[in-house]
Amino acid sequence: MTIQVRGLELTRGARTVLSSVSVELNRGELLGLLGANGAGKSTLVAALAGELAPQSGTIHLDGTPLDRLDAQAQARVRAVMTQQPRLAFDLSIGELVAMGAYPFASATPAQVRGWIAEALAEADLSGMTQRMFSEISGGEQRLAQFARAIVQCLGAVSTGGHGYLLLDEPLAGLDPRHQALLLRAVQGLARGGLIGAMLVLHDVNAAARWCDRIGLVAEGRLIACGAPADVLTPTNLRAVFDVDMAVLPHPLESGRLLVVERDAPARGDGVA
Repeated sequence: MTIQVRGLELTRGARTVLSSVSVELNRGELLGLLGANGAGKSTLVAALAGELAPQSGTIHLDGTPLDRLDAQAQARVRAVMTQQPRLAFDLSIGELVAMGAYPFASATPAQVRGWIAEALAEADLSGMTQRMFSEISGGEQRLAQFARAIVQCLGAVSTGGHGYLLLDEPLAGLDPRHQALLLRAVQGLARGGLIGAMLVLHDVNAAARWCDRIGLVAEGRLIACGAPADVLTPTNLRAVFDVDMAVLPHPLESGRLLVVERDAPARGDGVA
């Protein structure tokens, strides 16, 4: 089971935002998207979420064209967490997280309570259900939205057998502990083979540490996609970020990489 994208083209006004993008998100994996600001990563996630219609190309969700599935059918197998955690109106944390269960009308109250409790624990928000969304920090708001998405994934797994999780810059505003907590929770869900997760990230080392595959996006094109060791090369990183980086074996994580920005020569300095 996969989300499959083939030849995706998407424009906004006169600007081509995505060009000939083909990629798959498989169950059981974490796929990280890396790229400079404005490269098209969030646009790709928005297209997969059904929020933006491409001009050409196809998106299939488990073999069915995405545009043939109504919002309810999509929500039963795919959860989305956008860049902005804001709400149009204020809710308690408990009310917000419970929204993840809305697509699953046949679930019992006991099932929903179990999903909510598990998601709150994964997001480190247990005991905060009565707090209002407007009263908590930006990082806590992001974690609350993450817990809502987790409830939706748990519902998908419980009622349909699998799900997909799309996370757009989920680490923004989180301290190192909660960054690791979130990524570990996503990894735990994926390792069971029941969900696939796509994460838009700006932290190259977080992607190298946690993701099974990495896609590099530059100027609307997917220029490389594969295992971190195959994709995270100095040449590729230079092409994507316009910065010289060194790629080293991670000193603590066997089989993982550490990416370090190299000092550029000062202006006017010669290069031997």
